[in-house]
Amino acid sequence: MDRGENPIAHAIDVNTPSVARMYDWYLGGTDNFASDRKACQELLEIAPSTAALARNNRLFLQRVVRVLARDYGVRQFLDHGSGLPTQNNVHQVAQAVDRSSRVVYIDNDPIVLAHGRTLLDENDETAFIQAEMTDTEGIFNHPDVDGFIDFAQPVAALFVSVLHCLPDSEQPGRVVREVADRLAPGSFMVICQLVSDDAATRQAATDFMLRVTGNKWGRVREKSEVRDYFEGMELLQPYLVEVSTWRPDSEVAPRQRTFEWEEYGGVARLS
Repeated sequence: MDRGENPIAHAIDVNTPSVARMYDWYLGGTDNFASDRKACQELLEIAPSTAALARNNRLFLQRVVRVLARDYGVRQFLDHGSGLPTQNNVHQVAQAVDRSSRVVYIDNDPIVLAHGRTLLDENDETAFIQAEMTDTEGIFNHPDVDGFIDFAQPVAALFVSVLHCLPDSEQPGRVVREVADRLAPGSFMVICQLVSDDAATRQAATDFMLRVTGNKWGRVREKSEVRDYFEGMELLQPYLVEVSTWRPDSEVAPRQRTFEWEEYGGVARLS
């Protein structure tokens, strides 16, 4: 497969916090800068559960991929807004079930692409592309996707902790529908995003993230808005939940303990 030219289209801005790098810091990673760490510390003052939320969200992603690969036979994954590579990435979890599983990681952050290129050299069943997750047409027609993923067969489309990065003007619900409409019956949509039942928390966290990212963010939403993403789809049990409670590995698995905000979502099958 032709990997194309250097995917890094522009210089990395180390002074403006990046959502991907902030998430990396919360997960204990080292691919972040002082601006990211400062923003993370400030966000913890607004929402103290954020670090635990990030870790539980990562565990949710790993459980979902393992369940879809092992119990539903999914062998193809599109990871929208994948973020920085860390331990137990989507391809590692899926390929532990079946080595032939294919994964396309999609992100617009140049540092994500820089690290993703290493994976390309190590794993022929993995591709990284630089794209906006809103560009469904461009993603599906990308030379590293078209032909690499067989869209006549089931695919799991992952939107894990990314739709809150999209402002309402970019219509995250429309993005979900456009992807779902292109997938074969028997495919799956995996969606979760930051929500809060408290209007003050929603506003404070949204205002903070918009300020520190230079308006490269969306907003904290309400649970009803996440439910709308799944309209017309067949939700798998336990349906829509705070993600640390989605099919936990054991009764003692990590759970979120405070709920000023949470990752809320689930998994649906397309008919």
